[in-house]
Amino acid sequence: MDLGSGNAQIRIPIRPWRRLLQANRGGEVWFDVYAADDSGQWRRHPRITNHVADEPIDSHITYRALRPNYNFFKSIRIEQRDLESFEQTTLLDGRSFRNGCLNCHTFLNQQPDTLAISIRSGPYGSGVLLGRDGRVEKVDIKWTYTSWHPSGQLAVYSINKVRQFFHTARAEVRDVVDLDSGLFYYQVAAQTVKTAPAIADKQRLESYPTWSPDGQVLYFCSAPILWEDRDRIPLEHIEQIRYDLRRVRYDLESDTWGTPETVLSAEETGQSILLPRLSPDGRFLVFCMCDHGCFPIYQASSDLYIMDLGTGEYRKLDVNSEQSESWHSFSSNSRWLAFSSRRQGGPFTRTFLCYIDADGRAGKPFVLPREDPAFYESCLDAFSVPELIRGPVKISSRAFVHAVRGQPDVPITSVTGATPSATPAATEPWKASSSLEQAPSR
Repeated sequence: MDLGSGNAQIRIPIRPWRRLLQANRGGEVWFDVYAADDSGQWRRHPRITNHVADEPIDSHITYRALRPNYNFFKSIRIEQRDLESFEQTTLLDGRSFRNGCLNCHTFLNQQPDTLAISIRSGPYGSGVLLGRDGRVEKVDIKWTYTSWHPSGQLAVYSINKVRQFFHTARAEVRDVVDLDSGLFYYQVAAQTVKTAPAIADKQRLESYPTWSPDGQVLYFCSAPILWEDRDRIPLEHIEQIRYDLRRVRYDLESDTWGTPETVLSAEETGQSILLPRLSPDGRFLVFCMCDHGCFPIYQASSDLYIMDLGTGEYRKLDVNSEQSESWHSFSSNSRWLAFSSRRQGGPFTRTFLCYIDADGRAGKPFVLPREDPAFYESCLDAFSVPELIRGPVKISSRAFVHAVRGQPDVPITSVTGATPSATPAATEPWKASSSLEQAPSR
């Protein structure tokens, strides 16, 4: 295949590109690049060689798009991209409900027909939009970080009382502290919210839940609360806050929890362990570690690590840069990883993809391709929380907007179990305690 251009942009047509990849699955493709200078002299650049994975990536990806401002909620969007083309659609835009905030979105087993989107809005209240079987219902509870049980019968989520603050110690002047938090779970059929001492210790912070593929073990992050006043930013403790990686067994039939155990401790690593995500085949767990705290996107020290769950051994993935890496998700076949990175500089988080082989080794990461090769040079949006899914979400944006603006379909009036002291109380979108996203800049 020969391609030429009168400028610095090379655009490969989709159909020939697909044929090239299909013909070389499991092998290599190479590119020779020639460029002419102003005098007409041609120069050949070093050959670029790439390995073509034998296993395909999921057909679609969703992510959150927003401007990296810390105090300006406008046009926060959940977008959906077809990875087999450049087609992109918006699932929900905050401008459709008076510049409301959209929190994390999460899917059941990478399937596009069951998802949840947390929303915060002054005029329309805060809650969760549950999309199932082509329809959307609004549930009157506040979710932050969420993980669906593989059965689809319940979802575990965190409630976080967080505050953003500013400092002058680093190039990134923003940071976030979680003053109080705990884990809860919503039983879909019973429309009931519960918690338990195993996942809501009043003396610890619990966040970032994620289920094992068999639904028998919940992994989460937990740190001791080092302060008494849970309404004040504990500046004297900020650099001491580090999270352990924990897990606890759960029996769905009896709705009972086991005793939490530490998988990897912050004392052992000297860093804060955050955002665990398991591969669907149950083989690997990918997490990030940073110097301290709960919000890795603001820390250049945040790197991605992979743990072999069979041996317990872990190591740094070969995809990291000098900037923050975080917010990762596996493909449904466990062979691809999407993650957020700031390696292109400045405050602009971009979505990257990489291949993960059967031994947990990562291939060369690359930014999510765009039809215009110069797209990222002028794009002022940040893209984060990428979720790979097996097909397109078919629920219309109109259905999501209608649900946001309506009254809750499922009112929740109580929580059963050992409820921690962290409770969502603020009503303003920029103060809501149910989300770590005080600043819309992940």
